[in-house]
Amino acid sequence: MRLIVLGCSGSGPGPESPASGYLVEAGTTRLTLDLGNGTLGALQRHADPFSLDAAVFSHLHPDHCSDFPSLVVHRRYHPRPPFDATAHKLAVHAPAGAHTRFARADAVTEADYARTDLTDVFSFHDLVVGEPFTVGAGDDAVTVTAYEVVHVCPAYALRLEHRGRVLTYSGDTAACPGLVEAARDADLLLCEASWPHAEAGPPGVHLSGQEAGEHAAAAGARRLVVTHVPAWFDRESLGAEAKAAFGGTVELARPDAVFEV
Repeated sequence: MRLIVLGCSGSGPGPESPASGYLVEAGTTRLTLDLGNGTLGALQRHADPFSLDAAVFSHLHPDHCSDFPSLVVHRRYHPRPPFDATAHKLAVHAPAGAHTRFARADAVTEADYARTDLTDVFSFHDLVVGEPFTVGAGDDAVTVTAYEVVHVCPAYALRLEHRGRVLTYSGDTAACPGLVEAARDADLLLCEASWPHAEAGPPGVHLSGQEAGEHAAAAGARRLVVTHVPAWFDRESLGAEAKAAFGGTVELARPDAVFEV
């Protein structure tokens, strides 16, 4: 698998990066993990949005999903699409309620919402903890499993498996056993770190750099990529915290960075 960073700024876009969004490629299979502010534009530097096999969402906070309405426009109104998008709907795997969430984001008024139906070009599938689903087919298929994590809304860590390799994405989470299980023996853990440990925010929301490293160590992950650092904190400092707690290879997510898994 290849992990391509579309955006990695925590809690919203920053001056150097869009918000959270990632492209995963496995042979001919392509899927996105989250589509925060600005990530659809970044996606187009790396892949045609029509080439996606699925869009997967860890949770439904704006900094992880607010570019979905732009994807709606792209699939519905592109003047020269490569195929009929109504006949080849894009699979959307997300927490329950995603269709309503995205339809409301697409509609301007209540009357507009009443006639908004995104299932013309998308098929929506609720994430279910512990129930794997497959994206792509044959040797290029990717198996995705959701694990419940702790956040201020329903949120999931996502474990992706392909040809014996494992990529785990934390989404947004506070310290919890679910993340450790999702990342068990992962080849790469893409993990949020939203504040320095000494300046930790309210409980039950995010991880510090130190906690990201601790979870990677507890899971036995082989590599850790720190992401979701807000623009007001220093990525290098949070990466150093993670490195001290993990001891293994620690890298920092940056826009357009590519990681082989």
